[in-house]
Amino acid sequence: MMDILKLFVALACGYLLGSLNTAVVIGKIYGKDIRSHGSNSAGLTNTLRVLGKSAAVFVLLGDILKGVIACFIGLLLGVYFYSGGSMESVSLLVAGAGAVIGHNWPVYFKFKGGKGALTAVAVLFMIDWVMALLCLAFFVIIIAVTRYVSLGTICATMLIAVISFMPVFDHTLYFNLFVSLMALIIIFKHRENIKRLLSGTENKLTF
Repeated sequence: MMDILKLFVALACGYLLGSLNTAVVIGKIYGKDIRSHGSNSAGLTNTLRVLGKSAAVFVLLGDILKGVIACFIGLLLGVYFYSGGSMESVSLLVAGAGAVIGHNWPVYFKFKGGKGALTAVAVLFMIDWVMALLCLAFFVIIIAVTRYVSLGTICATMLIAVISFMPVFDHTLYFNLFVSLMALIIIFKHRENIKRLLSGTENKLTF
């Protein structure tokens, strides 16, 4: 019973932290609602396009920081699952999931947020930095080749969803469920990008 309560606290804390959407906050400081410009997404890429590099840096740091803080709260709550020789901090996974959900559907901003990829990567780094680096490397390669940020995000998300089930990474079923949920959320939030990619109208990143 106590563990269930701790998991609820982890989810709530993660969600409330995630709901502090940095792009929306920075946009308001710059005098714009980022959700009404560009791709209408309250995320890093749209911030870069609409508000520029300096604003994008603040969004980058904010989205990473809230994911990291949520994970530390999950670790402090200390709910673990053991399976064979594997150990997983379930409270960390739940807090991290809450942060991504909050970023996408923030309670403070009428549930209209970003797409959660950056916060999800920050959480993944807290859980398994090797998988996170693989994800980031694949993301960069796809963007370098195609210049589509959305395609890089989708491909990297699908890669992590697949390799998370590989025994070499030594994770439990709870981690697999976490990654699968995050992948579904991120791909769902990119559904408009997928349509534009298929129609050839998606915006490319300019260097």
